[in-house]
Amino acid sequence: MNRKITVCLLTTVLLSIAPFLGAQQPTKIPRIGYLTASSLSAQSARIEAFRQGLRELGYVEGKNIVIEFRYAEGKFDRLPELAAELVRLKVDVIVTAGPIVTRAAKEATLTIPIVMAQDADPVGSGFVASLARPGGNITGLATLAPEISGKQLELLKEIVPKLSRVAVFGTSTRPGNAQALRETELAAGAFGVKLQYLDVLSPKDIETAFRAAGKGRAHAVLMNVSGGIALSQRTEIAELAVKSRLPAIYVAPEFVEAGGLMTYGVSLTDLFRRAATYVDKILKGAKPADLPVEQPKKFELVINLKAAKQIGLTIPPNVLVRADKVIK
Repeated sequence: MNRKITVCLLTTVLLSIAPFLGAQQPTKIPRIGYLTASSLSAQSARIEAFRQGLRELGYVEGKNIVIEFRYAEGKFDRLPELAAELVRLKVDVIVTAGPIVTRAAKEATLTIPIVMAQDADPVGSGFVASLARPGGNITGLATLAPEISGKQLELLKEIVPKLSRVAVFGTSTRPGNAQALRETELAAGAFGVKLQYLDVLSPKDIETAFRAAGKGRAHAVLMNVSGGIALSQRTEIAELAVKSRLPAIYVAPEFVEAGGLMTYGVSLTDLFRRAATYVDKILKGAKPADLPVEQPKKFELVINLKAAKQIGLTIPPNVLVRADKVIK
């Protein structure tokens, strides 16, 4: 009889504390890896856009999501180890800030989902089988926009009416570089502009390229250099353009904010904000292989009047009125 009473009492106690035991079980907080080739300062606007996208979807850092940031600080050889570090942390998703970074992440894991925040040619880079059906552990957003090169040359033609020679700074090893150059050549033919292609493979090549542009009697520069190299050296690039008295057009607003003249291109902050939607879908069970790669929807024109004044250039009112942002 006493044994039965004891069993009943134990059962009652266990049933009464069961809800509390369940409540004490820790909830797994998703961990996101964010990998970039550049520095925190260079990525600040894009990171904030990514965070904004997460907030809009109900994620609060430290509460229901954790972000592990890894920066290569412009040292590309550090990327493989940084990517491997995120894999060892067993993050749920890796967000990559450019094709060189995506390559490092791809080589580090074939199982952890990877979200590209930007890539000029994800199919050509071998990251996805197709934009509609990626097919592997990588998906995200592309910067495929053939009309950009034509628009950039058109803007240069509007601010430099006698434009006939343009120096194109590119990085031959960057995925998508060949396609971008073909598009630029087509646009140049339409505008009657001769191109001088200058290969920039590392930061030390930038000053050499500006000297070559001067010797080649270029009237302007179209900057299409690899993101990791260019962003890390954006202030130096802007200063060299002013020193060379060459109007330069870039593909990201960070250059204009650092003293560059003008940028026209895909809104990268919009892409990084939209990258959060991919993270959300993956955390909710979607597979990267089934999430189509999206193309850009928003473009922006930013002009720096201070930089224009430094090189003795007057921006026509009809160009200024089209700018999304004017820095004075």
